[in-house]
Amino acid sequence: MGIRTTAALSPADERAGDILRLRREIGRMQRRRSDDAHLPMPAALRDLLPQGGLQTGTVYSVSPSPSLIFALMSALSQRGGWCAAVGMPTLGLEAATAFGIDLSRLILVPEPGERWLAVVSALAEVVPLIAMNPGSRVPDAEAARLAARLRDRGCTLLTTSPWPQGEGLITLHDPHWEGLGEGWGLLSDRTVTVTAQTRSTPVPKSLRVRLPDDLGRIDTAAEPALDPRESLPTHPSWAVAS
Repeated sequence: MGIRTTAALSPADERAGDILRLRREIGRMQRRRSDDAHLPMPAALRDLLPQGGLQTGTVYSVSPSPSLIFALMSALSQRGGWCAAVGMPTLGLEAATAFGIDLSRLILVPEPGERWLAVVSALAEVVPLIAMNPGSRVPDAEAARLAARLRDRGCTLLTTSPWPQGEGLITLHDPHWEGLGEGWGLLSDRTVTVTAQTRSTPVPKSLRVRLPDDLGRIDTAAEPALDPRESLPTHPSWAVAS
């Protein structure tokens, strides 16, 4: 397996060899630890987080939404940074392109199996932003080992599972499609609410955004008009994992 776009780990009997090849390729990349304290965010999402970006060397729990994951990767990718996704076989390249993701700097490892920790640890050596779906809650001991590696390398991890001592939660909810009339028309724009809560900002903050336009931009959006016949959904309460 090479370090290239759409790179994928093969079935279980070949995974060990794939991880060795992954480590060799990573050794060639030789990323130096970044001195930046935060990774860039799209302008429309900067107000969600302190300092306007994802804190390096930390872990955020996120909704298992491809749109949210690509939105959080987009600014870094557009600046030439590497991104990776582990254990997310449903992520689509067309959707990534729509968010302005540079496919030549996107590593996909859709089926890591039980070796997901080894894969993420290896990628953390050279990739500054990794999204991961471990499939279940991560044991505290494994989480602690991986967190130490992330801090050492300045790598930020987005995980779809709860995470002990995580930096915060970022969720996507309340989607609203536009462009469809009474039985006619095409779905054109989609607006969503993105909510973030971190250790330094315990009160959740939400922004309404439009995902994305033809140029891959994520823009702020007005709250959707409500049908008076419909009741407002109950807003979830998010608590930072401890």
